[in-house]
Amino acid sequence: MLNFIWAGFILIGILTAAFTGKMHAVTAGMAEQAQEAVQVCITMLGVLSMWTGFMNIADKSGLTEKMTRGMLPVLKRLFPDIPENDKAFEYIGSNIAANILGLGWASTPAGIFAMQALDRLNGFKEAASDMMCDFMIFNMSSLQIISINIIAYRSRYNSANPSEIIGAGLIATAVSTAASVVFIFLRRALFGRKK
Repeated sequence: MLNFIWAGFILIGILTAAFTGKMHAVTAGMAEQAQEAVQVCITMLGVLSMWTGFMNIADKSGLTEKMTRGMLPVLKRLFPDIPENDKAFEYIGSNIAANILGLGWASTPAGIFAMQALDRLNGFKEAASDMMCDFMIFNMSSLQIISINIIAYRSRYNSANPSEIIGAGLIATAVSTAASVVFIFLRRALFGRKK
């Protein structure tokens, strides 16, 4: 549906420019924004490469596993139906660690692997399990201590203080994460636990 809305906006803009004689402005704007998009992609690719590399080093050095072990008491309470030494905990831990650092891109592969591991434990293959839904809710709340993505964008666009967003981001994501945890436990209390 959203694709149709955006396509409609673009079409209306082009038709309006054509009928008002400002087609040259649309063409110039498209070329300028295409160039800007490439520059932003290159900037973000550098940031993504650096932090994904750090996450890879953390994974190979065992740091991710140690972080996951540190999170295990909390993860076991959030996801009590995952067996004790299941690989899902490692993927969920990696996903949370990347989210805490504000690396949405780096957290995505770990989130996909976590969802696949949870699906393996799913007793009813026709629909997502409660564990999968709980993980999705918790993952979307995305607690972030450092919003690397936003800092990189603000830096790219010459913000006087790119990191001033950290405090507001921390408060917002702490509230969203707390809300997700409350929702998970409330749903469990009201509707029980189903694998």
